[in-house]
Amino acid sequence: MKSIYRNEIARKAVLDLYDAQLQELNRSYKDLYVETSFGKTHLIETGDFSAKPLLLFHGGNATTAYNLKYCQFLLDNFHIYAVDTIGHPGKSEETCLSPANQDYGRWASQVITQLGFEKIACFGGSFGAGVLVKTMCVSPEKVERSALVVPSAIKNAPAYKSMSMLLPMILYWITHKEEWFIKCLLPMAVTRENISDDILATARCSIDNAKIKTGMPKDESEEHLKRFKNPVLIMAAEKDCLFPGNQVIRQAKKVWKQCQTYLLAGRGHIHELTDEEKNQILKFLLS
Repeated sequence: MKSIYRNEIARKAVLDLYDAQLQELNRSYKDLYVETSFGKTHLIETGDFSAKPLLLFHGGNATTAYNLKYCQFLLDNFHIYAVDTIGHPGKSEETCLSPANQDYGRWASQVITQLGFEKIACFGGSFGAGVLVKTMCVSPEKVERSALVVPSAIKNAPAYKSMSMLLPMILYWITHKEEWFIKCLLPMAVTRENISDDILATARCSIDNAKIKTGMPKDESEEHLKRFKNPVLIMAAEKDCLFPGNQVIRQAKKVWKQCQTYLLAGRGHIHELTDEEKNQILKFLLS
């Protein structure tokens, strides 16, 4: 099996940042491993171990450690299981699954079973939200409720919409100049202020050391999406170049009559949630 890392030094760089970001949480946690037919899968168990369980999915080419920093507002209220997506940077098997079919959903469904749950509340963002959407289609009975932020797999933008990131990425690879790296992220962030130090460090580490995956989880058909009957919360960003907010919300309302929707007005794929928006997610997941 080919490694997702450029070499062993690159692997160590990714895992060193992973461990450093976990330590910055200042929370107790456990490393868990579960077996799936796609390969061994690693999770971080943390939060309030006596609270309601919640399964977290991280964004593409990012890590669970970064995702936990983004999701710190959830840690006091849930017993968190934060999974390393298989084939992405982190501590799970390096098996690469296809974003075009439902393998990610089958994998996640097996993770839920191996954790010992018949069903569990779930939260996912971006690529991770797409993995969750696939799971909602493959095993709708296993997802008790689903919060999706800037989700893929519902109404993705055409690939050409993200082409503006390609040239800066190439120039960064050639020159390793910070200015080109930031220009690569700007179409997703809209403004420089939205690119935090954690985002910058995580994205740079993945781009420098891992083989970047550009394919996002493919849109699921209306027939498949309608299989999910449990509560759904959709938060989509108005200026998201990857998953346009208004289009995502329109499609979500069409297939899930039970869904709650919220437009992150004026924001792009990379964004900061307000305290009010975090509380909305908390209220939904705790219901």
